[in-house]
Amino acid sequence: MSTLSVALCASTAIAQDLPQAGSEYFTAGQALIAERVAAEPNTNTAKNVILFVADGMGIGPNYGIRLFAGQQQGLLGEEYNLPHDLFPHSAIMKTYNINAQTPDSAPTAGAMNSGVKQVFNTINLDDTAIYDDCSSEVPLRLFSEIVADAGKSVGIISTASVAHATPAAVYAKTANRNWFHDAPEGCDDIALQLVNQFEAGVIDVALGGGIRDFAPEGTALDNGTGRRLDGQDLLARLDGLGVQYVHDAETLAAADRSQPIIGLFANSDMSYQEDRPEGEPSLLDMTVTAIEQLQTNEDGFYLMVEAGRVDHALHGGNAHRAFTDGAIFAEAIQAALDMVDLEETLVIVTADHEHVINFQGYCGRGTPITGLCMDIASGQIEHSGEPALADDGLPYTVVTFGNGAGSVLIEQEDGTYAGARPALTQEEVLDPDYLQQALIPMSSETHSGVDVGLWATGPWAHLFGGTMDQETIFHVMNHAAFGSAE
Repeated sequence: MSTLSVALCASTAIAQDLPQAGSEYFTAGQALIAERVAAEPNTNTAKNVILFVADGMGIGPNYGIRLFAGQQQGLLGEEYNLPHDLFPHSAIMKTYNINAQTPDSAPTAGAMNSGVKQVFNTINLDDTAIYDDCSSEVPLRLFSEIVADAGKSVGIISTASVAHATPAAVYAKTANRNWFHDAPEGCDDIALQLVNQFEAGVIDVALGGGIRDFAPEGTALDNGTGRRLDGQDLLARLDGLGVQYVHDAETLAAADRSQPIIGLFANSDMSYQEDRPEGEPSLLDMTVTAIEQLQTNEDGFYLMVEAGRVDHALHGGNAHRAFTDGAIFAEAIQAALDMVDLEETLVIVTADHEHVINFQGYCGRGTPITGLCMDIASGQIEHSGEPALADDGLPYTVVTFGNGAGSVLIEQEDGTYAGARPALTQEEVLDPDYLQQALIPMSSETHSGVDVGLWATGPWAHLFGGTMDQETIFHVMNHAAFGSAE
């Protein structure tokens, strides 16, 4: 018997003599330690890499999504685990940009795909970039391009527009993240760059919203109206390249998995999961389809999946829609895990940045995460059913925001702000449209510079650990797939 085995047996024997040894918490902890002791690092080459990004899902939103998903399944919620919560490796990621303490999604997603920090509001340019000035553009080489040159396939998925910051970071290089379809003369807009990357053989699948960016202004389309001012019909160009265009769940399901696919399911961003109409595919649907298509390449693939509208709901101060979109994101992760071999597939789950979301105390077990904070009960596990009260004598929700549209402060005629918290009811705050209370009045809640979590499993996932800079994600993916930096 090895020294390690002897030590494990000894620690187990000692543990069994403790009065707490019969607790389910204790035995679960013992089982986890035994599993970790027996685990060996996976140093296989990663044939496939899947990067899941829930936009804005820092540690706080991940906690809220976990409880929300668990409570939707009839549990108290706190004991539930999202699929990635169970991954064996994790890290805390710094998210700042070259010139910004509080980051935006473009350079943070760009860092993941290039291996270097970038300038606020730009995508995949070097550190000399000047926002809104394409003459300053010095493009970087991307993980997608390295992967494609190695013969692998590349896919992007987003519930936002496919030209939005995070999906664009997989393929685009621009001095302004908002040049979706109307870059200044002499500059290439983001939708045009996506088509160019299809033509170059870098992108094989792109699924999301944003059809307006691909057709001339005023053109009637399946899911919207064209907005391009340069008159280019990018959909016609894609058709000429042999790229299948799909526009709803039915055409997506019927698409030939052996050929490139572009799916554009909304004029701009896709619907929140809470509001998703019949016929619009979910993030789960898109993830399954993309993996089916990418797996036709025997050399492997890189797929980036973004739950883009988690961020939008948080900006709106609406916890319900943020957590609902987060729950379907978790389902997409589980579907991917069921479809791939983790011996040869590196799966990473993270966020590009955090939000100014807060979780109040002291709430009892099972308090509805989007509802009022319920008091802790004596002599029972579940909460008391009575709202906890603040010093003003009023109940409060578990979730609040540091700033946003839900502020109780109202601008007065003299330009000052005043207000008082209203008396809230559980029925009111559990309404999907309810905006959680915020401290500072702002039309749109802001990002936060606080670190985000990362969870990983598969080849070389053990390289993640401790506190790391966000661009390290590129370097781990690159090492896992190719063994060294290109």
